[in-house]
Amino acid sequence: MRQQERVRLHTADPWERDSIERHLGWLDAEIAAIEKACQLHVRANATLDEKSARLRSIPGVGQVTALTLMAHMPELGDSSPGGMAALAGLAPFNADSGIHRGQRHIQGGRKRVRDALYMAALVAYRMRSPFAYLIQTMQAKGKPFKVMIIAIARKLLVIANAIFRDKTTFRTT
Repeated sequence: MRQQERVRLHTADPWERDSIERHLGWLDAEIAAIEKACQLHVRANATLDEKSARLRSIPGVGQVTALTLMAHMPELGDSSPGGMAALAGLAPFNADSGIHRGQRHIQGGRKRVRDALYMAALVAYRMRSPFAYLIQTMQAKGKPFKVMIIAIARKLLVIANAIFRDKTTFRTT
C-alpha cells in the first residue's frame, strides 16, 4: 500500500498531495511499529533469535528476509533442497508437450518468500564475493540477469535449509 501511495503521489493533483503525504506518514509509522514488534518478539525468544542470527549470517539476507523465512517457511531444515525450492516457487517447471521442449519457468509457491529471497539475491549479486563463481559461470553462458538473480535466490534458500539442518552459520570455504 505504501508503494501504491508513493506512485499516486507522483501523479496526484496539487490539492491531493497533502492527503497522500499524511497517509504515507501514517503508513510509515505503522510499518515501523510492526517491525519493532517483530524484533522484540524475536529477541524475547531464544530459539527465534538464534535462527534469525543464523539466517542473517548468509550474505544478502537481512532482517526482513530472515523474518519472512522464519514465518513462512517452517519446513526449513527438514526438507530436501528441491522440495524447498518448489515450496518457495523457485524451482523451474517445464513447458513440454510431446516432442516439443519449451522453456522452463518458475511459478507457484509462496510469493512472500520468493519476493524476500529475490531482494536478498539482488543484494548478494551486488556483493558478488560469495557467489562470484556462480555469477561468472552464468554470465559466460549468456544467461539473462533475472535468471542469475533467481539462481542466487534459490542458492540462498538451499543454504538457509542447510544452515537450519546442520545448526550452523554461513561460512565461505
